[in-house]
Amino acid sequence: MTPTVHDVARLAGVSIKTVSNVINGHPHVRASTREKVQQAIAALGYTPNLTARNLRNGRTGVIALAVPDLSFSYFAELAGMVIARAEERGVVVLVEQTGGERDRERELLRSPRLGLTDGLILSPLGLEASDLADRPRTYPTVLLGERVYDAPVDHVTMQNVDAARAATEHLLAAGRRRIAVLGAHDGDGAAGLRLRGHRVALADAGVAHDPDLIVATRFWDRAGGADAVRGLLARGVDFDAVFGLNDTLALGAIRALQEAGRRVPDEVAVVGFDDLDEAAYAIPSLTTIDPGRRWIAQTAVDTLLGRVGDAAGEARVVSAPFEVRVRESAPRR
Repeated sequence: MTPTVHDVARLAGVSIKTVSNVINGHPHVRASTREKVQQAIAALGYTPNLTARNLRNGRTGVIALAVPDLSFSYFAELAGMVIARAEERGVVVLVEQTGGERDRERELLRSPRLGLTDGLILSPLGLEASDLADRPRTYPTVLLGERVYDAPVDHVTMQNVDAARAATEHLLAAGRRRIAVLGAHDGDGAAGLRLRGHRVALADAGVAHDPDLIVATRFWDRAGGADAVRGLLARGVDFDAVFGLNDTLALGAIRALQEAGRRVPDEVAVVGFDDLDEAAYAIPSLTTIDPGRRWIAQTAVDTLLGRVGDAAGEARVVSAPFEVRVRESAPRR
């Protein structure tokens, strides 16, 4: 006979309501009680009727996540964290790629497919504030990323300026004064905000800003970081540190430095940004900024699910905590 919720409640010694609260991921359940219910579910092989439950709640039990490109490690790892949190909350995630193109991001906000999900977590690159005006106001949406839009949409972001400032201060504290910045350009996106934080740290330390040390790259990938360092070396630019505005740029820089016989960190210290999984396993391991990606993923999912049925509430903008992860490529002095 197929086990029922009554069987679970009887075995766990709790009420049916408590079993329901555990299944639905309600936070106000004691850990010991939650564990008893989960053990009973496992012992009986009980499977909740999610379809019936969602129909009663007016929910699909599915949320959407849209990122620019899953071939980039940052977005792939972020997606994994979102999926993990969603599983904890008892929902499924549909993942889409937008290519970071404004038209595709804008189309997604108006797509009939949104009716198949309870809400959308979107990491936009090309989207403009005006594009958000046309979205269905009753459809829960949470934005990720650097730009804070003047629109009534929840936004979970990171402290790009302060985190980049901390990365530069770490290099300055180690005695580095000629810090090359890879992937930089002015603007309101990640590159511009992180460059701003770098410049603030230099100014606070009384270190002159040298335009020759700021290197733009077409892509934020390993090839871009390696080519940027090769260009600096070919031009004879003097530098004793590299700040890659993401980890893949920094990892590419380490490769180019090793090829050129420049020792890391003895001659050139290297710092990245993102704390990708591979950063801890590079040789040397990469000192980097952990911008709070797991916190971002969990907060985005929790915020979105909290909006289901209450999408008209006041929008919030929250910033993740960050940390400097000190490893071999730029140790403390």
